[in-house]
Amino acid sequence: MGTLSSLMDLSREALMADQAALNVTAGNVANQNTPGYTRQVVSWQQTDAVTLSGQVYSTGITSTALSQRSRILEQRVQQQTQTHAQSGALESALQQVENIFGLTSSATSVSLTALGSATDAFFNSFSALEANPSDAATRQGVLAAANNLVSVFNSSASQLAQVASGLNRQIVSVTGQINTLTATIASLNRQIAHTDPQTDAGVLEDQRQYAITQLSQYVGLDQMTTEANGITLTTSNGALLVSGSQSYAMNTTLAAGTIHVLAGGGGQDVTSGLTGGQLGGILEARDQKLPGYASALDSLAYGIGTAVNAQNALGVDGSGNPGTAIFTLPPTAAGAAASIQVATSDPQAVAVAAPGEGSAGNSNAIALAELATANLVGTQTATGFLASFLGQIGNDTAGAATNNTVQQATLTQLTSQRNALSGVSLDEEASNLTQYQRSYEAAAKVFSIVNTIMASALNLGVETTVA
Repeated sequence: MGTLSSLMDLSREALMADQAALNVTAGNVANQNTPGYTRQVVSWQQTDAVTLSGQVYSTGITSTALSQRSRILEQRVQQQTQTHAQSGALESALQQVENIFGLTSSATSVSLTALGSATDAFFNSFSALEANPSDAATRQGVLAAANNLVSVFNSSASQLAQVASGLNRQIVSVTGQINTLTATIASLNRQIAHTDPQTDAGVLEDQRQYAITQLSQYVGLDQMTTEANGITLTTSNGALLVSGSQSYAMNTTLAAGTIHVLAGGGGQDVTSGLTGGQLGGILEARDQKLPGYASALDSLAYGIGTAVNAQNALGVDGSGNPGTAIFTLPPTAAGAAASIQVATSDPQAVAVAAPGEGSAGNSNAIALAELATANLVGTQTATGFLASFLGQIGNDTAGAATNNTVQQATLTQLTSQRNALSGVSLDEEASNLTQYQRSYEAAAKVFSIVNTIMASALNLGVETTVA
């Protein structure tokens, strides 16, 4: 009788284990498209045996669900997500700069850009003045060309400032997203510590890993596993974001018109050291690329304006007086593109003649026209400097685009490797479902047979209605 009881217990435990396995398969299928879900597999374990009166008794097997995750692969995906997000944010910002100057992949000629065209037209207006130095309309044409050049400089500088302002707004928005996710991760740390401090936490850990991957899109992270299955997160330069069940919010502050990022328990300024994620790309564009572009634009405006003012001062204007400045400029190149203006509306202010030539002279107009081929910005002509400047923007943008493509390919490869381990395959689940169903049916059959034998034994083989 004891043997039959043991056999019934074995079949009952098998039924329970098979049912648990079926539930695992059903959960995998149901969560195939759930973001961050990690496939679970069934682990079978034999229960401990007990020896009584020389007889060995066992209740059979049990089954548990194990998440198929690799912490190494997860971290590699997170790190690559940070790199890809940074390159994408940088590319997006540089494309905005390209649009300011009218650069495209198919049209990179300096003369086709608004600034190149305005520069050429301005110096060409002096060439036109050589042939007809006393013509008022031609003189007015010089001022019109100067005003157009100034307008392009002002507009370009303003648009660069708008790009920087837009990046500042993005920083504020991104830090808000970061704070939401770090609070979520800290909450999941707390739940995991209370429920599964020593083992894989299943769905809770899936949710935490998904939140960390999302966080990786916004900022570069360093991750450490701690006791009670917890995770500590810091920024790439060491500022604390999450420690156990505590999150540390990022804040922003405005200093000299620029948004700075504060992080960690003490709220230290971490702006200069942040890398990775969208935040890293935004800061790279704002603090490393844009200042160089703005400085180059200022140098060009200051170089042209200073040279033209100096040459005009060497001539004689239409009223017989010494020439004066054509442009108003700041004392240094800083801010020149934004502040340069035409100093006069009087066409007679253009000093066409050299001293002693009279009103019909054109020597100074020739000298002004020759500034087009003179070194006005360092050792470069205005056109040569502009070509280098625009070429740098184009190269930076193309390099960022290429890098982003490479980073995307690497991320795709790593994600595929992770999904091969952790993703749900419906074909595999269908096979498992068939296997567990057949095992369940076999255990049920054994249970039914044992039940029939026990009923027959209890009734001494007499057929009755009692089972």
